Amino acid sequence: MVNLLSGLFLFLLSMHCFVACLASNTKNITTDKYALLAFKSLITSDPYDILANNWSTSSPICSWVGVTCDERHNRVYGLNLTNMNLRGTISPSIGNMSFLVILDLHNNSFGGQMPKEICWLRRLKFLRFSMNKFVGEIPAALGELSQLQYLRLGINNFNGSIPQSIGNLRRLKLFTVVKNMFSGLIPQTISNMSSLEYVGFSSNYFSGTHSFDIKCVIYDISLLHFI
Repeated sequence: MVNLLSGLFLFLLSMHCFVACLASNTKNITTDKYALLAFKSLITSDPYDILANNWSTSSPICSWVGVTCDERHNRVYGLNLTNMNLRGTISPSIGNMSFLVILDLHNNSFGGQMPKEICWLRRLKFLRFSMNKFVGEIPAALGELSQLQYLRLGINNFNGSIPQSIGNLRRLKLFTVVKNMFSGLIPQTISNMSSLEYVGFSSNYFSGTHSFDIKCVIYDISLLHFI
């Protein structure tokens, strides 16, 4: 009788784990869907009705414009909304898309601050927010994105100083913040970024001297405004 009860308990436990795993998978892709819908809800101008007509709950999110999915994990892998004339702010829910590798919003009119929740995207390799209207500072926690290889924030209204934590991005190959309103010293921790191939700092308001011990790096500092 004891053996029977033990067997029944183990069977029920295994079934619970199986159902929990199924529920977890469903939740994952559902989490991505609601994160994208929250993103859409903060779009104040969509002149071509791209998201208005296409991002619909009646169709799978992996078929939505600008959305790329990883078939292996059934999660959103990339979000590319470049050159769509979109206006709005970025929903903090973007941080729930934990499998996101590519986030590209180049050449739109997104404004407001960069949500600190972006720093939750630990698989992110490509982040491009260039040619928008973002303001505020770069979150220090951005230095925790250890997989990041490309960081392009040029032609915005970012201000403040560049956090020292940027130097933690050891896999970063390209880093550009040209044509913003950054000030203060350029972090010496950039010297720690052994994979860096290009940095762009021109047309900001950095102060002090700049000297980086980085091999094989091309950096554009010819237009820096020192004050």
